[in-house]
Amino acid sequence: MDSEDSNPGVKAEALPRDPGIDLLRGLSIVLVVMHHVGLRIPLKAGVLAAFLPRWCLNALIYNGSEAVFIFFVISGFLITTHSLMRWGRLGSLDARAFYTRRVARILPPLLILVMVLSLLHLLGARDYAITKATQSLPRAILAALGLHLNWYEGLTGYLPGNWDVLWSLSIEELFYLGFPLLCLGLRRRRFLVPVLALLALSLPLTRAALAGNPIWQEKATLPGMAAIATGVLAAILGAAWRPTRAWVPGLLRALGWAGLVAVLCFEDRLWSRLGNGTLLLLTGGTALLLLGFNWRPLGAAPGWRLAWLRSFGRLSYEVYLTHMFIVWPVVRAYKAYGHGPRWGILWYLPALVLAWWLGRLVARYLSAPSERWLRRRLTPLERPG
Repeated sequence: MDSEDSNPGVKAEALPRDPGIDLLRGLSIVLVVMHHVGLRIPLKAGVLAAFLPRWCLNALIYNGSEAVFIFFVISGFLITTHSLMRWGRLGSLDARAFYTRRVARILPPLLILVMVLSLLHLLGARDYAITKATQSLPRAILAALGLHLNWYEGLTGYLPGNWDVLWSLSIEELFYLGFPLLCLGLRRRRFLVPVLALLALSLPLTRAALAGNPIWQEKATLPGMAAIATGVLAAILGAAWRPTRAWVPGLLRALGWAGLVAVLCFEDRLWSRLGNGTLLLLTGGTALLLLGFNWRPLGAAPGWRLAWLRSFGRLSYEVYLTHMFIVWPVVRAYKAYGHGPRWGILWYLPALVLAWWLGRLVARYLSAPSERWLRRRLTPLERPG
């Protein structure tokens, strides 16, 4: 969910934002929030069922996992692109500077979230307390901060609400930890690219191999790393070559959107034909979109407005970490004051607006100032580049 220099409050050394990537990231985080609301306030028995086909309703509320894979591709792409911009080549990456930036961006909100969740557990707060006999607060904390919460859930079952969303962060943090080591170990592109390509193409195989455990199949490390590797490959290609034909970026964006729409709207039909290969269409389509955005002519702007959706993209990390603090109260209010599932759709807009608002507050008063403070404190560790 995170991205390099994605905090709107950080201006020093910030690199230019791409509105297309913000739009894609915004779409993904909205799908995640809709998914977590939709699991608890279904639309199939609601008023929209009379007007919208089933595939459309499913696309609105059942694409949370797919959205996370889109995030993974974006993360790999942005981290690699910005590393190339700073250091020229991945083999020259400054590991200490890289880790400094990642710690400053990720750690403060994560630590505060774990502290708040721990307090809510100790207070016995409904929807937040860990109650399964196979789980405990110390182990959940260790899993969240020890980069293996996805593995812990695969062994013990789903954790409550806000704990559960940290599974994807465990995968991303492992990527951040290993990325400099991989780049500095292999150094040359001709060694790095084949390794990344094999990992990216392994996605259907690693997913299929984990079919015996639905939770682990959904949250496993290797499939997530395969999606991230796809983004890294796209960034390497985008930096190494630029098409001479002006129509190529537009074609890539069209193909990318087609792939995403196909998976998000018709995944059931695709799955019956492609199986786990459907996810390659998702990650490949995302990579094409990112290349199309990257190769857009200088000064060209996207043809769509959708500022509200791009604002979700700019706050995606904060919204992802905190949105369950909104989802649970909205669901409780729906059950207490709603009039059954028919008008459940009316609760989705407040959930989205409040999730954005909370994410904005966290970005403004926690993420941005803490990131600035940590970068100032850790600046001596960074070498120019």
